[in-house]
Amino acid sequence: MFFSQAFRFSLQSLGANKVRTFLTALGLVIGNASVILVVTISISSRDYILDQIRGVGSNLIYGHYEAGTNSAIKVDADFIKIADVDAIRQQLGTRIIAATAVMENYDRMMINGKEQDIAVIGSDEWYSEVRNSALLAGRFLDASDVSLRQKVALMTPKLAKRLFGSNAAAIGQVIKIHGLQFVVIGVFTEKTSTFGQSEVSDETVLIPITVQKYFITVERIDPMYVQAARADDVEAVTGLIRQILESRHRPGARYEVDNLSAILAAAKKISTVLTIVLILVSAIALIISGIGIMNIMLVTVTERTREIGLRMAVGASRRKVLQQFLTEAIVISIGGGFVGILIGIAVPISVEFFTDAVHVPVSVTSVLIAFFVSLVVGVVFGILPANRAARLNPTEALRYE
Repeated sequence: MFFSQAFRFSLQSLGANKVRTFLTALGLVIGNASVILVVTISISSRDYILDQIRGVGSNLIYGHYEAGTNSAIKVDADFIKIADVDAIRQQLGTRIIAATAVMENYDRMMINGKEQDIAVIGSDEWYSEVRNSALLAGRFLDASDVSLRQKVALMTPKLAKRLFGSNAAAIGQVIKIHGLQFVVIGVFTEKTSTFGQSEVSDETVLIPITVQKYFITVERIDPMYVQAARADDVEAVTGLIRQILESRHRPGARYEVDNLSAILAAAKKISTVLTIVLILVSAIALIISGIGIMNIMLVTVTERTREIGLRMAVGASRRKVLQQFLTEAIVISIGGGFVGILIGIAVPISVEFFTDAVHVPVSVTSVLIAFFVSLVVGVVFGILPANRAARLNPTEALRYE
């Protein structure tokens, strides 16, 4: 009996009990689909989280004054100043792409007939690049706006819509901040919030920092942002920024200078662990399916005892009998696995037909692993029933009722 004959006989035997064959293969269908979907969801989740972090800037370093042992009068001098940011730019040179400062304040603005508090932040021409801001209309601040202390402003889309109806309509309008008139030159938003470090709220106005400093009592940069030129230099640059700040202020002043590298590394580790755990859960489902195949094949051997005895009586060897039943187990396993793989691939692909905003990548590795596991399950859990069939005594098998 060649393999092709064994395969043909296997299909005939399985076709004779279609419902039982279907229910046996169903476990493999669910198991393989689960493996592919679990890996796909894990990869998609990981990529989403990492993209969010990279959207903020994996090379982003942020710092602010934390605490000190000085009196309240001396503390004013310990705050990060515009001069400190300039010093960081000069001393770090090409090791950074840019450095920017944020000075925050609040004002009241008439919105829809009611006076409401809004956040007013002052910054410079480097803010949009370092903070990876998205321009929705108009333009960002430029160097001349900052150096000439121009009374220009950008606002968030929610505020623009509430005041003027749309982003485009806000451009060129005049708003009053701290009693002075500012011309709206742009509408901006953050591509990604900065994990608790974001100073931009739904209703925020951005003006040149050189203008903002006249509206506050004490010059205080909080926070300061720096974008390192290379990812592998982030930790070193973080330490240097801390040293520069401490060297320019009184002894005892402490500055919190940190970066997103730790968050990025933690996200990768969590994603890896989660993927492993979910794959193990799917593997358990496949093992249970394999046990189901073994049980059904053992029942099949018992039901077909006379058939086995007859085959042996007409010359079939024990090896051929083993091959026959092992082939049946593999056919069930691979057939169910193949259907499961198709379902596992179809679900992520179908998501993209409903929305263009979500891309769900299908892992080729997970497909190959699922197919390989299906084959292994068929062989491993088919060996016992096939071996039992091959060891039957032909004489006793023929007398079996």
